[in-house]
Amino acid sequence: MSSLTTPHRRLLETAVKHARKIATGGARKSLEALAVHEPDPYPHMDEAQRTLRRKLRAQARQLGDGESHTKRGSYEIAHLVEKLAYDQWHRILFAQYLLANDLLISPEHGVAVSLDDCEELAPSQGLKDAWAVAARFAAAELPEIFRADDPAGAVELPVEDRNPLIALVTDLPIDVFTAGDSLGWCYQFWQSDTKNEVNAAGNKIGADELPSVTQLFTEDYMVDFLLDNTLGAWHAGKVLVANPKLAENAQSEDELRQAVALPGCPWKYLRFIKGKDGKWTPAAGTFDGWPKTAKELKCLDPCMGSGHFVVAMFERLVALRLAEEKLDEAAAVAAVIRDNLFGLEIDPRCTQIGAFNLALAAWRRVGHCKLPAMNLACSGLAPNTREADWLAIAGDNQKLQRGMERLYRLFKNAPVLGSLINPRAGEGDLLVAAFHELQPLLEKALAQETKDDTAHEMAVTARGLAKAAEILAGQFTLVATNVPFLGRKNQDDVLMTFCAETFPEAKLDLATSFLSRCLSLSACGGTVSVVLPQNPLFLGSYKQFRRTLLGSSEWNVVARLGEHGFESSAAAGGFTALVTLTARRPSTNHVCACAIDVAAQRGEQPIYAGAKSVLLQEKHLVAFAQTDLLKSPDAAVVFGAASDAILLSLYADSLQGAHTFDISRFRLTFWELSSCLDLWNLHSSSPTGIAHYSGCHYVSYKRDENNAFGLVIKEIESDPSETRSVAWRAGHRAWGKKGVACAWMGNLPVSLYIGQVFDNSAAVILPNESDNLLPIYCFCSSPQFLKEVRKINQKTQVANTTLVKIPFDLAHWQKVAAEKYPHGLPKPFSSDPTQWLFNGHPA
Repeated sequence: MSSLTTPHRRLLETAVKHARKIATGGARKSLEALAVHEPDPYPHMDEAQRTLRRKLRAQARQLGDGESHTKRGSYEIAHLVEKLAYDQWHRILFAQYLLANDLLISPEHGVAVSLDDCEELAPSQGLKDAWAVAARFAAAELPEIFRADDPAGAVELPVEDRNPLIALVTDLPIDVFTAGDSLGWCYQFWQSDTKNEVNAAGNKIGADELPSVTQLFTEDYMVDFLLDNTLGAWHAGKVLVANPKLAENAQSEDELRQAVALPGCPWKYLRFIKGKDGKWTPAAGTFDGWPKTAKELKCLDPCMGSGHFVVAMFERLVALRLAEEKLDEAAAVAAVIRDNLFGLEIDPRCTQIGAFNLALAAWRRVGHCKLPAMNLACSGLAPNTREADWLAIAGDNQKLQRGMERLYRLFKNAPVLGSLINPRAGEGDLLVAAFHELQPLLEKALAQETKDDTAHEMAVTARGLAKAAEILAGQFTLVATNVPFLGRKNQDDVLMTFCAETFPEAKLDLATSFLSRCLSLSACGGTVSVVLPQNPLFLGSYKQFRRTLLGSSEWNVVARLGEHGFESSAAAGGFTALVTLTARRPSTNHVCACAIDVAAQRGEQPIYAGAKSVLLQEKHLVAFAQTDLLKSPDAAVVFGAASDAILLSLYADSLQGAHTFDISRFRLTFWELSSCLDLWNLHSSSPTGIAHYSGCHYVSYKRDENNAFGLVIKEIESDPSETRSVAWRAGHRAWGKKGVACAWMGNLPVSLYIGQVFDNSAAVILPNESDNLLPIYCFCSSPQFLKEVRKINQKTQVANTTLVKIPFDLAHWQKVAAEKYPHGLPKPFSSDPTQWLFNGHPA
């Protein structure tokens, strides 16, 4: 399938953003016209309208809309407005996708229809126009997306809102609706304005904000690289075993890709290496812990978004099953949807797109046909009712009641936890109904005619939760996803507490918590393949997390993308990696042979997504022994052989500088002062690296408990919530001594340091012995210093502790120092006017 061109993507973005505003406004008007938000119906409303109003209010409660705090009996209907707006837009949008692909089917006649046909059918359907017919037919084709008894489906938008939505769809080029990736962009564009608003507000991220803040369309090349080097590597391993001559005689990776390719499945990102025996093998390994046949594979995306990974897995699994089982294509499509594919998504609206995307992929292959029930579910639904009312659905059966109780407690915080929920953590009680045992009960409850709309909506939710719980309790061969990125400091209390208690080593980012959860979803010998932020690969704060992963999981693939891995501006500033791990303890000689670095180094020209995708196919692979990584500083994932060299930390310590607090009050440039010199310290900031001494043009107020600075410190220390109480003395062990000052951002420029107070934009590398200062300065001012630091830390800001966790050959740099500076340390403050001339001398 083709991808959206940049111009078409921009057109789609404009249309979707505009559509959200129109649909949201129209949805609110329609709901308010039915008095859904009011304590009582309007007097003029007929019985049908009153019935619809009751059902909508029940649905609002189930979605999490509560009673107004200011007007008793009134409802806040924000969640219902969102749902209705999204549903109305989807009915029109999905209908156009089906029309553009000749897949809009008349339920009565079973044939594809055009928009003109829909216009002719409108009177007989009792509908106002062609688009109403098209939307109804689309809903009938997609019962898993648009349920027949959904009260929101009976609401019509005002004509002044509905017609502009139709115009937005019809004005888009037909190529938008035949592109393979356009559905995924639809959801990102729908959420983009909300994402900007949430980020601008700076509030903690909870249930309502999480889907918009963490959504990001995964680039095709990322999905293809991860799946080609898991499903493709598994398949290639079997082909090479069956054809050993190919493994011995192939001349290139490209020849091997062509040899193992399947119809519609070229495995263009699949990487191979030659072993010591001269035979080719998949670089990621052959995944010998997996089942032997494709029909036994179970593949899950637990954060499926718009279904990008799900559809990509679907295409590969269909190709594999066609090759292995000699099925016809329609049977293979149905078998894969029924047996092999699973997906979970926290946002019910996005779950709709994921299901439609999979249906569209299937119908594009085999034409319209009835598809098996999809193993896709929303993991972000919550009961949103009293527990007693929830349990009443089970009647008097105590086992079923316990099952419903377990469902209630598991999913109470589901809108913010989603697929982090682990039903297997509390399994084993035979007196509790299993999730599949609840399904007949819930289907029975839904089939009953009842006037209790609240009970009906609860049963709908419970059916969805039981389906999600069954998937969440499963074990899978391959778990592949783009995990949500969200640092701990931005998480709300519910999410932060859950991650800290459940994933204590991985709690610093939602992404690493999800990686841990994905591993628990894997069967023994199963594999996790994810798009991940790159920081967990090297930052010191993740060192215990890395050590655990290195000791408990087999590393198959590590590809560092760095910045600009995504084309979308929504990912600006994001640094990413592609990681594949197998859930089994590695052997002592396990080698990760599929390691590849396609990130630009600091100071180099940026490498953008298009170039990264090519490099992933062609760039030389780096191999590392997994046990060697445990020897590297902080167990950082170093691209290249791990070094046994002695680290700089043996010869020096690194100290971060002091906080000045009120910088405009307590710091001046030295030339602003001509008197009262005894009240001020010499003070330096970030070195520039352009001279032996730089950053040395400040003075700061003396740090004395009895002066104005001291009063600020006392005020800070009296506040129990403050964490900066000792920051004013940071780096004091270096004061009065000599060392090397280093800016800890960008290219890490350095200068010599002579003992002054220095601020927290710099760090001082303080030698344990004065004789080692000059060799250390020579090393730190050389390109080798930056290169070694960036091997273990690619973040813009480098922690001061990282600066000395790098190999340092003292003997070599002693020789360099003796040759470069035969007369010893360069003298400070030569003729450079930017350097201190404080009272005529440096100290």
